[in-house]
Amino acid sequence: MDWGFVHRIWDKWASNNVGSSGQPLKAALLINYDPTGPARLVSTVAEQEGIQADPIELSQFVSYVKRNKLQTESFFIGSNQYLVTSIHESWFGARCMNISKPAGEGAIVMQTAAFLLVGLYEGSIGSASRAMVAVDQFAWQLGRRNL
Repeated sequence: MDWGFVHRIWDKWASNNVGSSGQPLKAALLINYDPTGPARLVSTVAEQEGIQADPIELSQFVSYVKRNKLQTESFFIGSNQYLVTSIHESWFGARCMNISKPAGEGAIVMQTAAFLLVGLYEGSIGSASRAMVAVDQFAWQLGRRNL
Protein backbone atom coordinates (compact mmCIF):
# COMPACT_ATOMS: atom_id res chain seq x y z
CA MET A 1 0.00 0.00 0.00
CA ASP A 2 1.40 3.37 -1.01
CA TRP A 3 0.24 5.43 2.00
CA GLY A 4 2.24 8.45 0.87
CA PHE A 5 0.32 8.54 -2.41
CA VAL A 6 -3.04 8.12 -0.66
CA HIS A 7 -2.26 10.88 1.84
CA ARG A 8 -1.07 13.31 -0.87
CA ILE A 9 -4.09 12.88 -3.10
CA TRP A 10 -6.44 13.00 -0.09
CA ASP A 11 -4.99 16.32 1.09
CA LYS A 12 -5.29 17.89 -2.35
CA TRP A 13 -8.75 16.46 -3.01
CA ALA A 14 -10.15 17.31 0.43
CA SER A 15 -8.93 20.91 0.30
CA ASN A 16 -10.79 21.38 -3.00
CA ASN A 17 -13.98 19.45 -2.22
CA VAL A 18 -14.71 19.27 1.51
CA GLY A 19 -15.71 21.71 4.17
CA SER A 20 -16.19 25.35 3.46
CA SER A 21 -19.25 26.94 1.92
CA GLY A 22 -19.58 26.24 -1.78
CA GLN A 23 -17.75 22.92 -1.63
CA PRO A 24 -19.67 19.83 -2.79
CA LEU A 25 -19.10 17.90 0.47
CA LYS A 26 -19.53 18.91 4.09
CA ALA A 27 -17.44 15.93 5.28
CA ALA A 28 -15.62 12.88 3.95
CA LEU A 29 -14.19 9.64 5.28
CA LEU A 30 -11.75 7.19 3.78
CA ILE A 31 -12.02 3.80 5.49
CA ASN A 32 -9.62 0.89 4.98
CA TYR A 33 -11.79 -1.93 3.69
CA ASP A 34 -11.06 -5.47 2.56
CA PRO A 35 -14.29 -7.43 2.17
CA THR A 36 -12.35 -10.70 1.88
CA GLY A 37 -10.18 -10.08 4.95
CA PRO A 38 -10.63 -11.75 8.33
CA ALA A 39 -13.51 -10.39 10.42
CA ARG A 40 -11.19 -9.92 13.40
CA LEU A 41 -9.35 -7.13 11.58
CA VAL A 42 -11.23 -3.93 12.38
CA SER A 43 -11.42 -1.46 9.53
CA THR A 44 -9.75 1.80 10.39
CA VAL A 45 -10.21 5.37 9.29
CA ALA A 46 -7.41 6.16 6.86
CA GLU A 47 -8.39 9.83 6.41
CA GLN A 48 -11.20 12.12 7.51
CA GLU A 49 -12.19 15.71 6.88
CA GLY A 50 -15.08 17.71 8.35
CA ILE A 51 -16.07 14.93 10.76
CA GLN A 52 -14.51 13.23 13.75
CA ALA A 53 -15.40 9.58 13.23
CA ASP A 54 -15.38 7.02 15.98
CA PRO A 55 -13.68 3.78 14.82
CA ILE A 56 -16.03 1.58 16.85
CA GLU A 57 -19.12 3.22 15.34
CA LEU A 58 -17.58 2.95 11.89
CA SER A 59 -17.01 -0.77 12.39
CA GLN A 60 -20.82 -1.07 12.56
CA PHE A 61 -21.06 0.82 9.26
CA VAL A 62 -18.47 -1.50 7.68
CA SER A 63 -20.47 -4.50 8.94
CA TYR A 64 -23.56 -2.99 7.31
CA VAL A 65 -21.71 -2.78 3.98
CA LYS A 66 -20.38 -6.35 4.31
CA ARG A 67 -23.89 -7.72 5.06
CA ASN A 68 -24.99 -6.19 1.73
CA LYS A 69 -28.59 -5.70 2.84
CA LEU A 70 -28.61 -2.13 1.61
CA GLN A 71 -32.32 -2.06 0.77
CA THR A 72 -33.60 -3.55 4.02
CA GLU A 73 -31.48 -1.87 6.70
CA SER A 74 -30.34 1.65 7.55
CA PHE A 75 -26.94 2.78 8.78
CA PHE A 76 -25.48 5.42 11.06
CA ILE A 77 -22.58 7.80 10.59
CA GLY A 78 -22.14 9.82 13.75
CA SER A 79 -25.58 10.63 15.13
CA ASN A 80 -27.27 10.60 11.71
CA GLN A 81 -29.26 7.65 10.41
CA TYR A 82 -29.26 7.06 6.65
CA LEU A 83 -31.55 5.11 4.33
CA VAL A 84 -30.22 3.95 0.95
CA THR A 85 -32.07 5.51 -1.97
CA SER A 86 -30.03 4.29 -4.94
CA ILE A 87 -27.68 1.36 -5.50
CA HIS A 88 -25.15 1.03 -8.30
CA GLU A 89 -22.32 -1.37 -9.07
CA SER A 90 -19.59 0.17 -6.89
CA TRP A 91 -21.47 2.87 -4.97
CA PHE A 92 -24.73 3.75 -3.29
CA GLY A 93 -26.50 6.93 -2.26
CA ALA A 94 -28.46 7.51 0.93
CA ARG A 95 -30.55 10.23 2.57
CA CYS A 96 -30.45 11.24 6.21
CA MET A 97 -33.62 10.30 8.05
CA ASN A 98 -33.24 12.38 11.21
CA ILE A 99 -32.10 15.79 10.01
CA SER A 100 -34.04 18.97 10.64
CA LYS A 101 -32.61 21.00 7.73
CA PRO A 102 -35.28 21.72 5.09
CA ALA A 103 -33.05 20.71 2.14
CA GLY A 104 -31.87 17.57 3.91
CA GLU A 105 -28.55 15.75 3.90
CA GLY A 106 -27.20 12.74 2.11
CA ALA A 107 -24.27 10.39 1.70
CA ILE A 108 -22.46 8.89 -1.24
CA VAL A 109 -20.57 5.67 -0.42
CA MET A 110 -18.14 4.33 -3.00
CA GLN A 111 -16.14 1.12 -2.74
CA THR A 112 -12.70 0.80 -4.30
CA ALA A 113 -10.31 -2.15 -4.16
CA ALA A 114 -8.97 -1.18 -0.72
CA PHE A 115 -11.26 1.56 0.65
CA LEU A 116 -14.75 2.77 1.35
CA LEU A 117 -15.05 6.45 0.50
CA VAL A 118 -17.93 8.26 2.22
CA GLY A 119 -18.94 11.75 1.12
CA LEU A 120 -21.53 13.63 3.18
CA TYR A 121 -23.40 16.56 1.65
CA GLU A 122 -26.20 19.01 2.44
CA GLY A 123 -29.05 19.61 0.04
CA SER A 124 -31.08 17.69 -2.49
CA ILE A 125 -30.68 16.48 -6.09
CA GLY A 126 -28.25 19.14 -7.34
CA SER A 127 -26.10 18.76 -4.25
CA ALA A 128 -26.15 14.97 -4.63
CA SER A 129 -24.89 15.29 -8.20
CA ARG A 130 -22.04 17.57 -7.16
CA ALA A 131 -21.16 15.21 -4.28
CA MET A 132 -21.13 12.21 -6.63
CA VAL A 133 -18.73 13.95 -9.02
CA ALA A 134 -16.39 14.85 -6.13
CA VAL A 135 -16.39 11.32 -4.69
CA ASP A 136 -15.93 9.78 -8.12
CA GLN A 137 -12.90 11.99 -8.83
CA PHE A 138 -11.11 10.72 -5.73
CA ALA A 139 -12.08 7.09 -6.40
CA TRP A 140 -10.75 7.43 -9.96
CA GLN A 141 -7.38 8.58 -8.61
CA LEU A 142 -7.26 5.58 -6.25
CA GLY A 143 -8.25 3.30 -9.11
CA ARG A 144 -5.24 4.41 -11.13
CA ARG A 145 -3.10 2.65 -8.49
CA ASN A 146 -5.59 -0.19 -7.99
CA LEU A 147 -6.35 1.00 -4.47
